[in-house]
Amino acid sequence: MSAIQEKVVLITGASSGIGEATARLLARRGASVVLGARRTDKLEALAAEINATGGSASFQHLDVTHRPSVEAFAEFAFDTHGQIDVLVNAAGAMPMSPLWNRKIEEWELMIDVNLRGVLLGVAAVLPTMQLQGWGHIVNVVPVAAQGVTPESAVYHGTQYAVNAISEGLRQEHAGHLHVTVVSPDVTGFSDPLTERLAASYRFERMHTRRRLASPAESVARSVAGAIEGYGITMPVRPGTVSRSAEHAW
Repeated sequence: MSAIQEKVVLITGASSGIGEATARLLARRGASVVLGARRTDKLEALAAEINATGGSASFQHLDVTHRPSVEAFAEFAFDTHGQIDVLVNAAGAMPMSPLWNRKIEEWELMIDVNLRGVLLGVAAVLPTMQLQGWGHIVNVVPVAAQGVTPESAVYHGTQYAVNAISEGLRQEHAGHLHVTVVSPDVTGFSDPLTERLAASYRFERMHTRRRLASPAESVARSVAGAIEGYGITMPVRPGTVSRSAEHAW
């Protein structure tokens, strides 16, 4: 049996982009996907489509910046399925502008969604994973191929922070908890709030980058490969060390 089949996978940012593509692919491979995002109309349509084609999907409104919302999302998944096997943190915001523009609202948005959202997601699922004795957290950390630019300092700062948090989490939990960072080239986030905030003189340049970026489906395949590559049904032998994943309670 595939390491994905019959697993309960929570996906943030599931209404579009990488999150949506990941939900479709994992459902096709036999996972029960739990979809979270702010746009519940999109989630409802996606869940209906997955269920109509033989998959298993449920959904709940999710604001990754709001602790009670994230906790309710995890509780909904556990109440529905009785376990939480995988969390895919795919929600993201990427408005771009140079620091001298002082677009503080944009900075706050990226810190809240890209960084705080990941931390709240980890905090919400970790107690269940600890009780189970297994789990897998996949953090999707899109990066621009050319690295930091004058317009991307805050965005890349949040992504570097998620990398550091992921590494710390990996080191803390040897043997049972898998932690994977998937870092594709920048893929556009179809988020109305991000699109509105990013409407600056650099917006067209940002869209050009997005057109050249990795398709969301390719990123979804990387996420699926990470889950299949590590599996989560059996504890990892204590002492085993991997660059992207294992460690124990």
